[in-house]
Amino acid sequence: MSNSNNRINWDLVREMSSCYGHIVPNMRFGEENVIPWGTNFAPNIDMTPKWNIPDKVMINTTVTGGFFSKRINPKQPITPQEIYESLRASCKAGAPIVHVHVRDAQGYNGLDLDLYHQVLDPLREEFPDVVIDGCVVSYKEGYWDRMVEMFKEGLLDTTPINTTANFASDRLFAPYPHHIIEKCELVQQYKVHPQLAVFTDGDVDNAYRYLIAPGLLEKPYTWCVVPGLPGCSPTSSPEVMIESVMHIVRRIREISDQRIMVCSGGRGCSYMVTLALILGLDIRVGMEDTIWKWPHKDDLIDANVECFETFRTIAHLLGREVYTAKELRIALGLSQK
Repeated sequence: MSNSNNRINWDLVREMSSCYGHIVPNMRFGEENVIPWGTNFAPNIDMTPKWNIPDKVMINTTVTGGFFSKRINPKQPITPQEIYESLRASCKAGAPIVHVHVRDAQGYNGLDLDLYHQVLDPLREEFPDVVIDGCVVSYKEGYWDRMVEMFKEGLLDTTPINTTANFASDRLFAPYPHHIIEKCELVQQYKVHPQLAVFTDGDVDNAYRYLIAPGLLEKPYTWCVVPGLPGCSPTSSPEVMIESVMHIVRRIREISDQRIMVCSGGRGCSYMVTLALILGLDIRVGMEDTIWKWPHKDDLIDANVECFETFRTIAHLLGREVYTAKELRIALGLSQK
């Protein structure tokens, strides 16, 4: 016996065995086959309906951002040529949307229109349908006017509106309420599609209070969920990551149906966007939001195109296909090229 100290009531077991034997009850009621969708007693009721998962998914590839340097990851694109080549490789692989930042001569994120033209003009010429997503924040004197000029020149198709106040790592990032409101007004004026960029559940409430409830933001809504960075919603373990993502997603879905894109921020990057694909959401991947390939290893990302191709494959294995650039333009209500 496997455990001589067990407390099974063996007298009752033997009594039941003597009475009923060892034939397992297995009776058919109606058809011989097991009905996967319900019961013979109510044959027109579907007990296993299909999940509400969109066939199409948007994979946004973000190539550099403003967080990481070559000291952190030697493969990080920094120069205009490196950024362009990384964007081009992703577009050639089929990325329907790319998220763009440029870096100045010191390697810092900025709003130099000449650098944006160096990167985007040849990209637009070769890939006219690709959706250009650019994160423009007026955190220096004169940047608001530069941002307006970018919109006037049609450099961007979509841009995040950050409704947050946080210490992302050791940097305070806190757009004023009037700034949030005026930027939303501005981007819609120039037919640039706004993304509501939220890092915590409180940011969702900010977006609702300042933009949605007053009726300023036009539908369709697109949310950009950015957990995982230090000082934002924690993703320190698989359980914490799932709780953080689900909590923000539920808060967003309380407002109305909308497009939700989850960014691969922090060490949990790859697992987090895989969860998002399972949930039927869109994703953003690449070297702006993380340096790591996997949450349980120290392997660094080699190239943005690999991020796109990896998660396109995962999406395909989950029965979902990536939008083409033309399809995504229609889905986001953007002008056709």
